[in-house]
Parts: sequence; C-alpha cells; structure tokens
Amino acid sequence: MKIEKITLREIGMPLVSFFETSFARMHQRRMLLVEAVVDGITGWGEVTCGEHPFYNHEFTDAAAALLREFAVPMVLGKTIAHPRDVPALLAPIRGNAMAKAGVENAIWDACARRAGQPLWQYIGGTRKEIACGVSIGIKNSVADLLTDIAREVAAGYQRIKIKIKPGWDVTVVEQVRGEFPGIALMGDANSAYTLEDLDHLRRFDAFNLMMLEQPLWYDDIYQHAKLQAAILTPVCLDEAIHHARDVETAAALAACRIINVKLGRVGGFTSALATHDAARRSGIPVWCGGMLESGIGRAHNIALSTLENFSLPGDVSASARYWQEDVIEPAVTVSAKGTLTPPSGPGIGFEVKLDRIQRHQAWEQVFLA
Repeated sequence: MKIEKITLREIGMPLVSFFETSFARMHQRRMLLVEAVVDGITGWGEVTCGEHPFYNHEFTDAAAALLREFAVPMVLGKTIAHPRDVPALLAPIRGNAMAKAGVENAIWDACARRAGQPLWQYIGGTRKEIACGVSIGIKNSVADLLTDIAREVAAGYQRIKIKIKPGWDVTVVEQVRGEFPGIALMGDANSAYTLEDLDHLRRFDAFNLMMLEQPLWYDDIYQHAKLQAAILTPVCLDEAIHHARDVETAAALAACRIINVKLGRVGGFTSALATHDAARRSGIPVWCGGMLESGIGRAHNIALSTLENFSLPGDVSASARYWQEDVIEPAVTVSAKGTLTPPSGPGIGFEVKLDRIQRHQAWEQVFLA
C-alpha cells in the first residue's frame, strides 16, 4: 500500500463552555488534522496536543512544524504492508508522540477503509458497547460544579471526573461527595502536587474515589509508587505513561492501580495496542482519556475503547458537550444509560464534513508523493 498524499490542516473551534485544568483555562481549541491517501483511499487523523506546552512538551505550532519538515516527508511515497509499519518510518524522530500519532492514525483509518472494516474491528476491538464518563473542569464556584455534575449524572454518564488543584480540591470533593454519595467519582490533578503534600493527599481517602489521576510530577513513576503505598485511593497514571515499557515499570514498582491511555500521548494505535496489552498482562485496568478532540479524534478514541482491557468508563463523551457543530456526521451521541455503540461503517465510521472543516480552517498544506 502506497502513501500517496497527505494534507495538513489547522482548524480552530470555540468550546461550548470554558474548560479549566490545574494549568490553564481554555475557551477554544486549535487542532491539526491529517488527511492521508493510501492506495486512493482517504483516512483522517488528529494531532491532540494543546495550544501551549503545558500538558506535555508538544504544542500546536511546534507540531505543525515537525509534521511539515520531518514526519510527512518520512512517510510520503513509502509502501507499507500494514499501518503497524508506520512507527518504524517515523522512528528517527524522538518524542513528539502526538504529532506522529496524527499521521499514523490517519493511515490506520485509510487502511481500515481499504479493508472494508470498521477501525475498531481492524485494531482487534471486541467491545460492542462502551461505558462513557465525563471530565468536568474547574469552575467559577462549587455551585456551578454541582450543577454541571447533576446535569451529566441525569444524562446517564457512568463516571464523573473533576479537575482539582491546590485550593480547589479536598473541600470541593467533600461537597461533591455529600451531594452525590453514590456516583463513580475521580479527581484529576494534572501533576499539581508533590510528595510534600502527602498528608493533604491522604485526606482524599475519606471520599471513596474511583482514582486520583497523576497527582505528582508529569514525568514521574517512582514517586507515585511511594504515594500509592501511603494512600488507600487508587493512583492512576496519565502523563507519565508513554509506551508499554512505562507500564511495565509502573507495574514493577506498584506505582498505580489504574492507567489512562491517551492515543496521542502514547504515539498512535501501534503503541496504544502494545500499552494496552502490557497493562492487561500486569492486571492493571485502563481507560481512554480525552484531549478535547474534534469528532475525528473522538472517533479514534471510540475505536480504542473497544479493546478488551478498557474496562473503566473513559472520556468518550458526546460531541455536543464541547462543540456547537462537530466536523463529523453523525455527531457522537451517548445513550441515556451512559453508553456508546461503536459505528458499523468502514474506518472511523463517521463521515468527515470537509465543508465544516473549511469554515473553521486557518490554513492547509498538501504534500504529494
């Protein structure tokens, strides 16, 4: 199969409402889309990094430069037997997993379409129903947060994740738990704490949290092992997991009991499959994290979530939570019981609406073999 053409596009879309984490408040998303043509068949991918190098070292403008100057030329015109061959073509590039994943995942989509299979089946997924959770950012007030949680619980979502940071954490979680004693609840710190906060972090044990996500340094596994040994709440690793070897390290150190697999952060489907398998061998359940993706990235997350060990509700929520109008048709919807059925069509299973993309487009660049 020959990689004949790649088109890069940047789009910018306003969020329905702002989304705040421990390091930033976002009102809109700038996203890079990758359109790849393989043997005449088009596939789509999305680069999931943020606009700023706050979640990790990648950011939109740097990813665009890396794609133009390195990643696209390395794959363009090459012949592959399977999309699993793409990481070897991109191997000279160190790091920059999200940029590389945008290219690789577009090729996975094209190859699945060429094979006449839904992408989720093409990657070996088996789950025909996906449990869905939501991620709720830091709000202007606890009252606003409680209102948002009530709305999402009423919509059927099976797990509520709230963002936390020093000053917006224990007392907030206490109020949430008091209002919603029975929900599956987790806190995501995005590396806002250190081990000096151990006594403070122990206070979360009182609230029966499903997990506490990446509370310590973004690049750390070892210190999380110390934390996990000292608290009852399950630690979930996110930013610190980049590939299967990190899973093996985390398991050996007992650094966590749960792992968040983000498709972009681990570098695309090939690495995500290996990461999933390593966690399954280690007896660690995984779930699919989100990065405020457009429908294209969301469709890839749906496919990933069908793998066997994705046994916990992920951030695979409805398009309407984020966008007035998504760039795919139909929009992603979630059932009243908080589940989603993977699509039956070939590839990502959704129609990419080029006219909508162009309405939000800042630029595009075409590369021909």
